[in-house]
Amino acid sequence: MKKLLTIFMCAMLLLVACAEKEAEQPVEKEDATVNEQEQASNETEQEAQEEQVEDEGLTLENDGVDEAKFQELLASLPAEQPERIVITSVPLTEMLYLLDVEPVGVPTSTNPIPEAFQHIAQVGSPMTPDLEVITNLETDLLIGAKSLQSSLDKSLEGLNLTTAYLPTDSFEDLKLSFKVLGTYLGKEEKMNEVLSSILDKENELMKLAEGKELPRVLLMIGTSDSFMVMSENSYLGSLVKRLGAENIATTDLKVDSTYSAVNLEDIIISDPDIILVLASGDHGASEEKFKEEVAKNDAWTKLSAYKNEQIHILDYSTFGVTSIMNVENALTKVADYFVK
Repeated sequence: MKKLLTIFMCAMLLLVACAEKEAEQPVEKEDATVNEQEQASNETEQEAQEEQVEDEGLTLENDGVDEAKFQELLASLPAEQPERIVITSVPLTEMLYLLDVEPVGVPTSTNPIPEAFQHIAQVGSPMTPDLEVITNLETDLLIGAKSLQSSLDKSLEGLNLTTAYLPTDSFEDLKLSFKVLGTYLGKEEKMNEVLSSILDKENELMKLAEGKELPRVLLMIGTSDSFMVMSENSYLGSLVKRLGAENIATTDLKVDSTYSAVNLEDIIISDPDIILVLASGDHGASEEKFKEEVAKNDAWTKLSAYKNEQIHILDYSTFGVTSIMNVENALTKVADYFVK
């Protein structure tokens, strides 16, 4: 009898377990269906926004700024708005100037800051600012470039200071960070004035390029002793990408880094239509240095860009440093090489 009872109890437990498992499966399936529906909805919304841009152009309501990144960066800033801001990045300093917000400290840099901010205390290098100066300024919030976050965090170690970091490396970064700062600081009117002007320029250049075959481009930068290829991750690369031209560093050379060594053999095989060289005697190799490079290696002369006189030397002050105050000019000048 005990054996029969034991067998009966085991059977009942097995039935209960099976029933619970069956009950759980539809929930998992339902969750998966909901996730798939949400993903499909997001993709549909993104496609609709892209179609709207194509039909109507960029607007303040559809400005091309990544909404998820915008919300993430906005949430990273302190809830209480600071009164005393120190900026350690020149591009971010320009943004505060355009928003009519005066910081208590600005970076010390060879790159110029707005004339109206020349009287403000300088806090030292963007990478290693002077901690004593920052402390004496009774800083509420220090804002730096995202690309220098690890170096800055190390420099500021041990200092009880609220920090925030915003990206400034590309054209997209400039629009994103400017929108974040304008929204956070309650300067939407000033922000919209600047963004509207940039969006108008984008729309103008996109319209100009409609129906035209854009060139295949090689971007190079001169260092102190050599030249390197620039990908679309560079500032100049982001401008070229925004204008819709093909950067062979990405499509043909398959480079992963922002800056890569020149492989002339691969460049000859790719044979770009235009070569843009970012060179400055102050920041690296000069225009003369590039001419010497071509003279000592006649393989350069086999390129269509050389034969068609489509190798152009670009000014470092315009294309070597990200600047929201100069971005419309930079976009226009690059577009001039593509759309004649």
